[in-house]
Amino acid sequence: MPAPADAAPAPEPAAPRRRRRLPVVLAVVVLLVLAGVGVVVTRPGPVAGWLGDDAGSAPTAAATPEPDPSDVLADPDPNAPMPSPDGVRAVLDPLVGAAALGDRVNVSVADVTSGQTLFAKGADDGTVPASVTKLATAVTVLAARGPGYRIPTRAVAGAKPGEVVIVGGGDPTLAVDKKGFYPGAARLDDLAAQVRTALGGTAPTSVTVDGSVYSGPVYGPGWDDDVPTGGYGGAMTALMTDGARKDPGADSGGAERVAEPDLAAGRSFAKLLGVPAGTVKRGTAPAPAAAGGTPAPGTELGVVQSPPMIRLVDIMISQSDNLVAEALARQVALARNQPASFDGAAAAMDAEVAELGLPAEEITLSDGSGLSRNNRISPSLLTDLIRLAASPDHPELAGVFGGLPVAGWSGTLDDRYRGAPGTAAGAGAVRAKTGTLTGVHAIAGLVTTTDGRLLTFAVLTDRVPGGTDTAQPALDRIAAALAACGCG
Repeated sequence: MPAPADAAPAPEPAAPRRRRRLPVVLAVVVLLVLAGVGVVVTRPGPVAGWLGDDAGSAPTAAATPEPDPSDVLADPDPNAPMPSPDGVRAVLDPLVGAAALGDRVNVSVADVTSGQTLFAKGADDGTVPASVTKLATAVTVLAARGPGYRIPTRAVAGAKPGEVVIVGGGDPTLAVDKKGFYPGAARLDDLAAQVRTALGGTAPTSVTVDGSVYSGPVYGPGWDDDVPTGGYGGAMTALMTDGARKDPGADSGGAERVAEPDLAAGRSFAKLLGVPAGTVKRGTAPAPAAAGGTPAPGTELGVVQSPPMIRLVDIMISQSDNLVAEALARQVALARNQPASFDGAAAAMDAEVAELGLPAEEITLSDGSGLSRNNRISPSLLTDLIRLAASPDHPELAGVFGGLPVAGWSGTLDDRYRGAPGTAAGAGAVRAKTGTLTGVHAIAGLVTTTDGRLLTFAVLTDRVPGGTDTAQPALDRIAAALAACGCG
Protein backbone atom coordinates (compact mmCIF):
# COMPACT_ATOMS: atom_id res chain seq x y z
CA MET A 1 0.00 0.00 0.00
CA PRO A 2 1.92 3.07 -1.21
CA ALA A 3 2.46 5.86 1.29
CA PRO A 4 0.61 9.14 0.93
CA ALA A 5 3.21 11.80 0.22
CA ASP A 6 2.22 14.29 2.91
CA ALA A 7 1.26 12.00 5.75
CA ALA A 8 2.02 13.06 9.31
CA PRO A 9 4.41 11.05 11.52
CA ALA A 10 2.86 8.17 13.43
CA PRO A 11 1.68 9.25 16.90
CA GLU A 12 3.15 7.88 20.10
CA PRO A 13 1.48 4.55 20.99
CA ALA A 14 -0.01 3.87 24.39
CA ALA A 15 2.06 2.04 26.98
CA PRO A 16 1.88 -1.75 26.56
CA ARG A 17 -0.01 -3.94 28.98
CA ARG A 18 0.88 -7.38 30.18
CA ARG A 19 -0.28 -10.14 27.90
CA ARG A 20 -1.49 -13.63 28.38
CA ARG A 21 0.25 -16.19 26.21
CA LEU A 22 -1.29 -18.36 23.54
CA PRO A 23 -1.18 -21.98 24.67
CA VAL A 24 1.32 -24.06 22.74
CA VAL A 25 -0.45 -25.76 19.84
CA LEU A 26 1.02 -28.52 17.71
CA ALA A 27 1.16 -26.86 14.29
CA VAL A 28 3.26 -29.26 12.26
CA VAL A 29 0.26 -29.66 10.00
CA VAL A 30 0.77 -26.18 8.57
CA LEU A 31 2.09 -27.61 5.30
CA LEU A 32 -1.08 -29.67 4.93
CA VAL A 33 -3.11 -26.61 5.80
CA LEU A 34 -1.37 -24.60 3.10
CA ALA A 35 -1.87 -27.36 0.56
CA GLY A 36 -5.52 -27.64 1.56
CA VAL A 37 -6.24 -24.03 0.66
CA GLY A 38 -4.40 -24.24 -2.64
CA VAL A 39 -1.10 -22.69 -1.57
CA VAL A 40 1.21 -25.68 -2.04
CA VAL A 41 4.89 -24.96 -2.65
CA THR A 42 4.81 -23.76 -6.22
CA ARG A 43 5.23 -20.57 -8.13
CA PRO A 44 1.83 -18.86 -8.47
CA GLY A 45 0.04 -19.46 -11.74
CA PRO A 46 -2.54 -17.21 -13.45
CA VAL A 47 -4.25 -15.06 -10.83
CA ALA A 48 -7.66 -15.44 -12.46
CA GLY A 49 -7.40 -19.19 -12.04
CA TRP A 50 -6.66 -18.92 -8.33
CA LEU A 51 -9.54 -16.58 -7.64
CA GLY A 52 -12.21 -18.37 -9.64
CA ASP A 53 -12.68 -16.94 -13.12
CA ASP A 54 -15.91 -17.46 -15.01
CA ALA A 55 -16.61 -21.17 -15.17
CA GLY A 56 -17.78 -20.84 -18.75
CA SER A 57 -14.55 -19.34 -20.09
CA ALA A 58 -12.67 -22.34 -21.46
CA PRO A 59 -9.37 -22.09 -23.36
CA THR A 60 -9.56 -22.34 -27.11
CA ALA A 61 -8.10 -25.33 -28.93
CA ALA A 62 -5.29 -23.18 -30.28
CA ALA A 63 -4.28 -21.84 -26.87
CA THR A 64 -0.87 -22.83 -25.59
CA PRO A 65 -1.21 -25.03 -22.49
CA GLU A 66 -0.10 -23.38 -19.26
CA PRO A 67 3.18 -25.01 -18.15
CA ASP A 68 3.35 -26.74 -14.81
CA PRO A 69 4.34 -24.33 -12.05
CA SER A 70 7.91 -24.50 -10.82
CA ASP A 71 8.83 -25.13 -7.21
CA VAL A 72 9.37 -22.06 -5.08
CA LEU A 73 8.85 -22.78 -1.40
CA ALA A 74 10.78 -25.61 0.18
CA ASP A 75 8.80 -28.24 2.10
CA PRO A 76 8.87 -27.45 5.84
CA ASP A 77 10.39 -30.34 7.78
CA PRO A 78 8.80 -30.87 11.24
CA ASN A 79 11.88 -32.82 12.28
CA ALA A 80 14.30 -30.08 11.26
CA PRO A 81 16.46 -28.62 14.03
CA MET A 82 14.93 -25.59 15.69
CA PRO A 83 17.02 -22.42 15.82
CA SER A 84 18.15 -21.42 19.29
CA PRO A 85 17.11 -18.06 20.73
CA ASP A 86 20.78 -17.15 21.20
CA GLY A 87 21.56 -18.02 17.59
CA VAL A 88 18.63 -15.99 16.26
CA ARG A 89 19.55 -13.06 18.49
CA ALA A 90 23.12 -13.03 17.22
CA VAL A 91 21.87 -12.82 13.63
CA LEU A 92 19.01 -10.34 14.09
CA ASP A 93 20.37 -7.87 16.65
CA PRO A 94 22.54 -5.99 14.11
CA LEU A 95 19.73 -5.93 11.54
CA VAL A 96 16.92 -4.63 13.74
CA GLY A 97 19.22 -1.79 14.77
CA ALA A 98 19.63 -0.54 11.20
CA ALA A 99 19.35 3.25 11.01
CA ALA A 100 17.05 2.98 7.98
CA LEU A 101 14.35 1.45 10.21
CA GLY A 102 14.34 4.25 12.76
CA ASP A 103 14.46 4.05 16.53
CA ARG A 104 11.37 1.90 17.10
CA VAL A 105 11.65 -1.57 15.58
CA ASN A 106 9.40 -4.11 17.29
CA VAL A 107 9.90 -7.76 16.41
CA SER A 108 8.48 -11.19 17.25
CA VAL A 109 9.83 -14.50 15.92
CA ALA A 110 8.42 -17.87 16.98
CA ASP A 111 8.67 -21.50 15.96
CA VAL A 112 5.40 -22.63 14.38
CA THR A 113 5.61 -26.23 15.61
CA SER A 114 6.44 -25.67 19.26
CA GLY A 115 5.33 -22.09 19.74
CA GLN A 116 8.64 -21.22 21.36
CA THR A 117 9.62 -17.57 21.15
CA LEU A 118 12.97 -17.26 19.39
CA PHE A 119 13.33 -13.49 19.32
CA ALA A 120 11.42 -10.64 20.94
CA LYS A 121 12.12 -6.94 20.89
CA GLY A 122 9.19 -4.76 21.88
CA ALA A 123 7.14 -7.79 20.88
CA ASP A 124 4.16 -6.93 23.09
CA ASP A 125 4.12 -3.22 22.22
CA GLY A 126 1.25 -1.89 20.18
CA THR A 127 2.68 -0.52 16.93
CA VAL A 128 1.13 1.08 13.84
CA PRO A 129 0.71 -1.97 11.55
CA ALA A 130 -0.39 -0.31 8.28
CA SER A 131 -1.68 -2.94 5.86
CA VAL A 132 -0.49 -5.84 8.03
CA THR A 133 -3.81 -5.12 9.79
CA LYS A 134 -5.37 -7.24 7.05
CA LEU A 135 -4.03 -10.40 8.73
CA ALA A 136 -6.23 -9.63 11.74
CA THR A 137 -9.16 -8.85 9.42
CA ALA A 138 -8.66 -12.16 7.61
CA VAL A 139 -8.50 -14.28 10.75
CA THR A 140 -11.49 -12.61 12.41
CA VAL A 141 -13.78 -12.73 9.37
CA LEU A 142 -12.95 -16.39 8.72
CA ALA A 143 -13.71 -17.12 12.36
CA ALA A 144 -16.92 -15.09 12.39
CA ARG A 145 -18.37 -15.99 8.99
CA GLY A 146 -16.59 -19.18 7.97
CA PRO A 147 -14.71 -19.76 4.71
CA GLY A 148 -17.80 -20.71 2.68
CA TYR A 149 -19.99 -17.69 3.50
CA ARG A 150 -21.14 -15.56 0.54
CA ILE A 151 -22.40 -11.97 0.71
CA PRO A 152 -25.80 -11.50 -0.97
CA THR A 153 -27.01 -8.62 -3.11
CA ARG A 154 -30.80 -8.73 -3.34
CA ALA A 155 -33.55 -7.07 -5.33
CA VAL A 156 -37.05 -6.75 -3.87
CA ALA A 157 -40.32 -5.18 -4.98
CA GLY A 158 -40.74 -1.61 -3.79
CA ALA A 159 -43.80 0.00 -2.25
CA LYS A 160 -44.94 1.39 -5.62
CA PRO A 161 -45.77 -0.68 -8.72
CA GLY A 162 -42.67 -1.08 -10.87
CA GLU A 163 -40.29 0.12 -8.14
CA VAL A 164 -37.30 -2.17 -7.69
CA VAL A 165 -35.18 -1.88 -4.55
CA ILE A 166 -31.62 -3.16 -4.75
CA VAL A 167 -30.40 -4.11 -1.28
CA GLY A 168 -26.64 -3.99 -0.79
CA GLY A 169 -25.26 -6.64 1.54
CA GLY A 170 -21.69 -5.34 1.53
CA ASP A 171 -20.16 -7.20 -1.44
CA PRO A 172 -17.36 -4.92 -2.73
CA THR A 173 -16.56 -7.21 -5.66
CA LEU A 174 -19.99 -7.00 -7.32
CA ALA A 175 -19.68 -6.40 -11.07
CA VAL A 176 -22.00 -4.81 -13.60
CA ASP A 177 -21.35 -7.52 -16.18
CA LYS A 178 -18.70 -10.04 -17.23
CA LYS A 179 -16.14 -7.24 -17.65
CA GLY A 180 -15.90 -6.69 -13.89
CA PHE A 181 -12.61 -6.20 -12.08
CA TYR A 182 -12.78 -9.21 -9.72
CA PRO A 183 -12.78 -12.71 -11.23
CA GLY A 184 -15.82 -14.80 -10.31
CA ALA A 185 -17.78 -11.83 -8.96
CA ALA A 186 -21.57 -11.68 -8.72
CA ARG A 187 -23.09 -9.56 -11.51
CA LEU A 188 -25.82 -6.97 -11.78
CA ASP A 189 -26.82 -8.18 -15.25
CA ASP A 190 -27.64 -11.58 -13.73
CA LEU A 191 -29.67 -9.87 -11.01
CA ALA A 192 -31.50 -7.75 -13.58
CA ALA A 193 -32.41 -10.86 -15.57
CA GLN A 194 -33.89 -12.42 -12.43
CA VAL A 195 -35.89 -9.26 -11.74
CA ARG A 196 -37.37 -9.14 -15.23
CA THR A 197 -38.43 -12.76 -14.92
CA ALA A 198 -39.96 -12.22 -11.48
CA LEU A 199 -41.90 -9.14 -12.60
CA GLY A 200 -43.38 -10.91 -15.59
CA GLY A 201 -45.41 -8.36 -17.51
CA THR A 202 -44.81 -5.53 -15.07
CA ALA A 203 -42.29 -3.04 -16.42
CA PRO A 204 -39.77 -1.61 -13.94
CA THR A 205 -40.25 2.12 -13.47
CA SER A 206 -37.70 3.17 -10.82
CA VAL A 207 -34.75 1.92 -8.78
CA THR A 208 -34.18 2.54 -5.09
CA VAL A 209 -30.82 1.82 -3.48
CA ASP A 210 -30.92 0.38 0.05
CA GLY A 211 -27.52 0.47 1.75
CA SER A 212 -28.90 0.67 5.27
CA VAL A 213 -26.97 -2.39 6.44
CA TYR A 214 -23.99 -0.01 6.80
CA SER A 215 -23.98 2.97 9.15
CA GLY A 216 -21.65 5.78 10.21
CA PRO A 217 -19.04 7.73 8.21
CA VAL A 218 -17.97 6.46 4.80
CA TYR A 219 -14.30 7.37 5.40
CA GLY A 220 -12.24 5.93 8.23
CA PRO A 221 -10.86 7.69 11.29
CA GLY A 222 -7.11 8.24 11.13
CA TRP A 223 -6.98 8.13 7.33
CA ASP A 224 -4.56 10.55 5.69
CA ASP A 225 -6.30 13.41 3.91
CA ASP A 226 -5.47 12.16 0.42
CA VAL A 227 -6.76 8.61 0.92
CA PRO A 228 -10.29 9.26 -0.43
CA THR A 229 -8.91 10.69 -3.69
CA GLY A 230 -5.55 8.94 -3.94
CA GLY A 231 -6.87 5.70 -5.39
CA TYR A 232 -6.11 3.33 -2.52
CA GLY A 233 -9.24 4.03 -0.47
CA GLY A 234 -12.77 5.13 -1.12
CA ALA A 235 -16.22 5.69 0.31
CA MET A 236 -17.54 2.62 2.11
CA THR A 237 -21.12 1.90 1.07
CA ALA A 238 -23.01 -1.39 1.27
CA LEU A 239 -23.63 -1.36 -2.47
CA MET A 240 -20.78 -0.78 -4.92
CA THR A 241 -19.39 -2.32 -8.07
CA ASP A 242 -15.76 -3.20 -8.82
CA GLY A 243 -14.51 -1.86 -5.49
CA ALA A 244 -15.96 1.58 -6.37
CA ARG A 245 -13.62 1.90 -9.36
CA LYS A 246 -14.67 4.26 -12.11
CA ASP A 247 -12.97 1.94 -14.58
CA PRO A 248 -13.16 -1.82 -13.86
CA GLY A 249 -10.14 -2.27 -16.12
CA ALA A 250 -7.91 -0.14 -13.89
CA ASP A 251 -4.88 -1.55 -12.09
CA SER A 252 -5.33 -3.44 -8.83
CA GLY A 253 -3.57 -0.71 -6.85
CA GLY A 254 -4.32 2.99 -7.18
CA ALA A 255 -7.47 3.58 -9.22
CA GLU A 256 -9.89 6.49 -9.41
CA ARG A 257 -12.98 5.77 -7.30
CA VAL A 258 -16.51 7.13 -7.59
CA ALA A 259 -17.61 9.49 -4.84
CA GLU A 260 -20.98 7.78 -4.27
CA PRO A 261 -20.53 4.08 -5.03
CA ASP A 262 -24.08 3.12 -4.04
CA LEU A 263 -25.78 5.53 -6.42
CA ALA A 264 -23.32 4.69 -9.20
CA ALA A 265 -24.18 0.99 -8.83
CA GLY A 266 -27.88 1.84 -8.71
CA ARG A 267 -27.62 3.74 -11.98
CA SER A 268 -25.85 0.81 -13.63
CA PHE A 269 -28.63 -1.47 -12.39
CA ALA A 270 -31.31 0.92 -13.67
CA LYS A 271 -29.71 0.95 -17.12
CA LEU A 272 -29.80 -2.84 -17.20
CA LEU A 273 -33.52 -2.72 -16.35
CA GLY A 274 -34.23 -0.05 -18.94
CA VAL A 275 -35.08 2.50 -16.27
CA PRO A 276 -33.96 6.17 -16.52
CA ALA A 277 -30.95 6.93 -14.32
CA GLY A 278 -32.81 9.94 -12.96
CA THR A 279 -35.20 7.67 -11.08
CA VAL A 280 -32.42 6.24 -8.89
CA LYS A 281 -32.56 7.36 -5.27
CA ARG A 282 -31.60 6.13 -1.83
CA GLY A 283 -34.21 4.50 0.38
CA THR A 284 -35.05 1.35 2.29
CA ALA A 285 -36.73 -1.85 1.22
CA PRO A 286 -40.30 -2.29 2.46
CA ALA A 287 -41.13 -5.08 4.86
CA PRO A 288 -42.70 -8.08 3.10
CA ALA A 289 -46.45 -7.56 2.74
CA ALA A 290 -49.20 -10.08 2.18
CA ALA A 291 -50.99 -7.83 -0.29
CA GLY A 292 -50.65 -4.54 -2.10
CA GLY A 293 -49.65 -5.47 -5.62
CA THR A 294 -48.19 -8.18 -7.79
CA PRO A 295 -45.58 -8.83 -6.67
CA ALA A 296 -46.33 -7.60 -3.15
CA PRO A 297 -43.96 -4.99 -1.67
CA GLY A 298 -40.88 -6.58 -0.12
CA THR A 299 -41.12 -9.69 -2.28
CA GLU A 300 -37.67 -10.93 -3.30
CA LEU A 301 -37.21 -10.58 -7.05
CA GLY A 302 -33.68 -11.93 -7.29
CA VAL A 303 -30.41 -12.46 -5.49
CA VAL A 304 -26.75 -12.88 -6.47
CA GLN A 305 -23.97 -14.06 -4.19
CA SER A 306 -20.35 -12.97 -3.82
CA PRO A 307 -17.47 -15.42 -4.13
CA PRO A 308 -17.00 -17.42 -0.91
CA MET A 309 -15.29 -15.72 2.01
CA ILE A 310 -12.07 -17.68 1.54
CA ARG A 311 -11.82 -16.20 -1.96
CA LEU A 312 -12.50 -12.68 -0.73
CA VAL A 313 -9.76 -13.11 1.87
CA ASP A 314 -7.39 -14.22 -0.91
CA ILE A 315 -8.19 -11.07 -2.87
CA MET A 316 -7.79 -8.82 0.15
CA ILE A 317 -4.36 -10.19 1.09
CA SER A 318 -2.83 -10.89 -2.32
CA GLN A 319 -3.81 -7.49 -3.76
CA SER A 320 -3.78 -5.62 -0.42
CA ASP A 321 -7.24 -4.39 -1.38
CA ASN A 322 -8.36 -1.78 1.12
CA LEU A 323 -12.02 -1.59 0.18
CA VAL A 324 -12.38 -5.36 0.32
CA ALA A 325 -10.70 -5.27 3.73
CA GLU A 326 -13.15 -2.71 5.08
CA ALA A 327 -16.07 -4.72 3.72
CA LEU A 328 -14.81 -7.89 5.41
CA ALA A 329 -14.32 -6.05 8.72
CA ARG A 330 -17.99 -5.07 8.52
CA GLN A 331 -18.90 -8.71 7.96
CA VAL A 332 -17.31 -9.45 11.35
CA ALA A 333 -19.56 -6.77 12.83
CA LEU A 334 -22.69 -8.16 11.18
CA ALA A 335 -21.86 -11.70 12.30
CA ARG A 336 -21.57 -10.44 15.90
CA ASN A 337 -24.70 -8.24 15.72
CA GLN A 338 -22.68 -5.05 15.87
CA PRO A 339 -23.29 -1.95 13.71
CA ALA A 340 -21.62 -2.34 10.32
CA SER A 341 -19.54 0.81 10.72
CA PHE A 342 -15.87 1.59 11.33
CA ASP A 343 -16.47 1.63 15.09
CA GLY A 344 -18.70 -1.44 15.08
CA ALA A 345 -16.26 -3.43 12.95
CA ALA A 346 -13.33 -2.50 15.20
CA ALA A 347 -15.23 -3.55 18.33
CA ALA A 348 -16.34 -6.81 16.71
CA MET A 349 -12.83 -7.70 15.57
CA ASP A 350 -11.50 -7.01 19.06
CA ALA A 351 -14.17 -9.29 20.54
CA GLU A 352 -13.40 -12.01 17.99
CA VAL A 353 -9.69 -11.91 18.86
CA ALA A 354 -10.56 -12.34 22.55
CA GLU A 355 -12.93 -15.21 21.76
CA LEU A 356 -10.10 -16.95 19.93
CA GLY A 357 -8.14 -16.90 23.19
CA LEU A 358 -5.65 -14.24 22.12
CA PRO A 359 -4.61 -11.10 24.04
CA ALA A 360 -7.16 -8.58 22.79
CA GLU A 361 -5.50 -5.86 24.85
CA GLU A 362 -2.71 -5.92 22.26
CA ILE A 363 -4.92 -4.85 19.37
CA THR A 364 -6.67 -1.49 19.02
CA LEU A 365 -8.27 -0.85 15.66
CA SER A 366 -10.03 1.99 13.88
CA ASP A 367 -10.40 0.22 10.52
CA GLY A 368 -9.88 -3.16 8.88
CA SER A 369 -7.51 -2.15 6.08
CA GLY A 370 -4.63 -0.51 7.93
CA LEU A 371 -5.09 2.89 6.32
CA SER A 372 -5.72 4.33 9.77
CA ARG A 373 -2.78 5.64 11.76
CA ASN A 374 -4.85 5.06 14.91
CA ASN A 375 -4.43 1.27 14.63
CA ARG A 376 -2.12 -0.55 17.06
CA ILE A 377 -1.16 -4.24 16.97
CA SER A 378 1.72 -5.93 18.77
CA PRO A 379 4.15 -8.10 16.77
CA SER A 380 3.57 -11.03 19.14
CA LEU A 381 -0.19 -10.90 18.55
CA LEU A 382 0.47 -11.15 14.83
CA THR A 383 2.68 -14.22 15.25
CA ASP A 384 0.01 -15.68 17.56
CA LEU A 385 -2.64 -15.10 14.89
CA ILE A 386 -0.51 -16.84 12.27
CA ARG A 387 0.19 -19.81 14.55
CA LEU A 388 -3.49 -20.10 15.43
CA ALA A 389 -4.42 -20.11 11.74
CA ALA A 390 -1.95 -22.98 11.24
CA SER A 391 -3.43 -24.95 14.13
CA PRO A 392 -5.45 -28.12 13.50
CA ASP A 393 -7.88 -26.79 16.11
CA HIS A 394 -9.01 -24.03 13.74
CA PRO A 395 -9.15 -25.37 10.17
CA GLU A 396 -11.59 -22.58 9.26
CA LEU A 397 -8.74 -20.07 9.60
CA ALA A 398 -6.42 -21.75 7.09
CA GLY A 399 -7.70 -19.47 4.33
CA VAL A 400 -5.47 -16.71 5.64
CA PHE A 401 -2.49 -18.37 3.93
CA GLY A 402 -3.86 -18.63 0.40
CA GLY A 403 -3.21 -15.04 -0.62
CA LEU A 404 0.06 -14.44 1.23
CA PRO A 405 2.57 -13.07 -1.28
CA VAL A 406 5.72 -15.09 -1.96
CA ALA A 407 9.00 -13.20 -1.73
CA GLY A 408 10.38 -12.45 -5.16
CA TRP A 409 7.39 -14.01 -6.91
CA SER A 410 3.94 -12.57 -6.23
CA GLY A 411 1.75 -9.83 -4.81
CA THR A 412 3.36 -7.00 -2.86
CA LEU A 413 6.58 -9.07 -2.59
CA ASP A 414 6.89 -9.61 -6.33
CA ASP A 415 9.71 -7.09 -6.77
CA ARG A 416 11.35 -7.56 -3.37
CA TYR A 417 14.05 -10.03 -2.22
CA ARG A 418 15.67 -9.81 -5.63
CA GLY A 419 18.40 -7.22 -6.09
CA ALA A 420 18.92 -5.62 -2.69
CA PRO A 421 22.07 -6.86 -0.91
CA GLY A 422 21.41 -9.34 1.87
CA THR A 423 17.85 -10.23 0.81
CA ALA A 424 18.25 -13.01 -1.78
CA ALA A 425 17.94 -15.84 0.75
CA GLY A 426 14.35 -14.80 1.39
CA ALA A 427 13.22 -15.27 -2.22
CA GLY A 428 10.82 -18.20 -2.33
CA ALA A 429 11.31 -18.88 1.39
CA VAL A 430 9.18 -16.03 2.78
CA ARG A 431 5.38 -15.70 2.58
CA ALA A 432 4.22 -12.49 4.18
CA LYS A 433 1.82 -9.55 4.30
CA THR A 434 3.43 -6.14 3.99
CA GLY A 435 2.30 -2.75 5.22
CA THR A 436 3.42 0.74 4.24
CA LEU A 437 2.45 4.27 5.20
CA THR A 438 4.71 7.29 5.30
CA GLY A 439 7.04 6.60 8.23
CA VAL A 440 5.55 3.14 8.77
CA HIS A 441 6.88 -0.14 7.37
CA ALA A 442 5.76 -3.61 8.47
CA ILE A 443 5.89 -7.24 7.43
CA ALA A 444 4.49 -10.41 9.02
CA GLY A 445 4.17 -13.99 7.86
CA LEU A 446 6.02 -17.28 7.53
CA VAL A 447 9.61 -18.17 6.66
CA THR A 448 11.26 -21.54 6.12
CA THR A 449 14.84 -21.72 7.40
CA THR A 450 17.69 -23.28 5.46
CA ASP A 451 17.28 -26.37 7.68
CA GLY A 452 13.58 -26.64 6.78
CA ARG A 453 12.14 -25.27 10.03
CA LEU A 454 8.96 -23.18 9.69
CA LEU A 455 8.96 -19.93 11.66
CA THR A 456 6.47 -17.11 12.00
CA PHE A 457 7.69 -13.54 12.27
CA ALA A 458 6.43 -9.97 12.50
CA VAL A 459 8.50 -6.79 12.19
CA LEU A 460 6.73 -3.45 12.76
CA THR A 461 8.36 -0.02 12.53
CA ASP A 462 6.50 3.28 12.84
CA ARG A 463 9.26 5.89 13.13
CA VAL A 464 11.09 5.34 9.86
CA PRO A 465 13.12 8.44 8.90
CA GLY A 466 13.48 7.75 5.17
CA GLY A 467 11.51 6.29 2.30
CA THR A 468 10.74 2.82 0.94
CA ASP A 469 13.98 2.61 -1.05
CA THR A 470 16.00 2.28 2.16
CA ALA A 471 13.42 0.98 4.66
CA GLN A 472 12.11 -1.99 2.68
CA PRO A 473 15.52 -3.59 1.98
CA ALA A 474 16.44 -3.16 5.67
CA LEU A 475 13.17 -4.84 6.63
CA ASP A 476 13.66 -7.63 4.08
CA ARG A 477 17.14 -8.43 5.39
CA ILE A 478 15.56 -9.50 8.68
CA ALA A 479 13.31 -12.14 7.12
CA ALA A 480 16.08 -13.15 4.68
CA ALA A 481 18.46 -13.69 7.62
CA LEU A 482 15.90 -16.04 9.18
CA ALA A 483 15.64 -17.94 5.90
CA ALA A 484 19.43 -18.35 5.73
CA CYS A 485 19.81 -19.10 9.41
CA GLY A 486 20.54 -22.47 10.95
CA CYS A 487 21.10 -20.54 14.16
CA GLY A 488 21.69 -23.60 16.30
